Amino acid sequence: MEQNLQKKLETAANNIRILSIEGVYHAKSGHPGGSLSIADIMAYLYFYKMNQSSSDPKDPDRDRFVLSKGHGAPALYSALALNGYFPIEDMKLLREKNSYLQGHPDMNKINGVDMTTGSLGQGISAACGMALAGKTKGKSYKTYCVIGDGEMQEGQVWEAAMFAAHYKLGSLTVFADNNDLQIDGNVRDVMNVHPIGEKFKAFGWHVIEIDGHDFDAIDAAVTAAEKDERPTAIVCKTIKGKGVSYMENEAGWHGKAPGKELYEQAMLELGELVL
Repeated sequence: MEQNLQKKLETAANNIRILSIEGVYHAKSGHPGGSLSIADIMAYLYFYKMNQSSSDPKDPDRDRFVLSKGHGAPALYSALALNGYFPIEDMKLLREKNSYLQGHPDMNKINGVDMTTGSLGQGISAACGMALAGKTKGKSYKTYCVIGDGEMQEGQVWEAAMFAAHYKLGSLTVFADNNDLQIDGNVRDVMNVHPIGEKFKAFGWHVIEIDGHDFDAIDAAVTAAEKDERPTAIVCKTIKGKGVSYMENEAGWHGKAPGKELYEQAMLELGELVL
């Protein structure tokens, strides 16, 4: 990847992490760990790959994005705010009463949200529908979806996997956020989902396993996905809480907000927004 693009994406990912922590801190609730683990994926999609624009959020030819793990909303909201869909300062309204920035994305309240999500497993099914609609209508847009590894314990994920392979939805790319932690602990202890890649392969998917924090690897995987007629699952090994030392690989930071002292530590580690 060209050096200037690499730097741009690193900056965007860090900005997403900063705003995600800002939102969760001011809300005094939310899901920081899984928002930070997908920041690099979100930066790659929203600052490089996807055909999308805040000036025309309903463009029928735009690429679609579905955050199936809807509790990672702070990362999606941050990417949208940084792309001009709504004011950046509104991130401090996350989860406030009557705020349009709810705990999970709502397509009826926020431009740029293609699907309301929150019930785990349902988002990937909606993404399949978007991809099938595009294929049926002869559209060239791509559909991207992020799912969580804990979410893969839902049977609907595998029904969707079967559906996507059956209909040869080659325009669908799913990023599996494999940070190995969910609210109750390690996914291997709660309900083992491994081997993730082999499961998707068994359903007929094109599977690529990468470091989910490596932009070169993400780009190579997406490029390969575009050349395959099958739906692609990019299994991303990630670190829950990536970028904030005390949150990294700690299941306890799945769904709680930092207090003032820890918030200040996170901001010190992440640095200032670079716009």
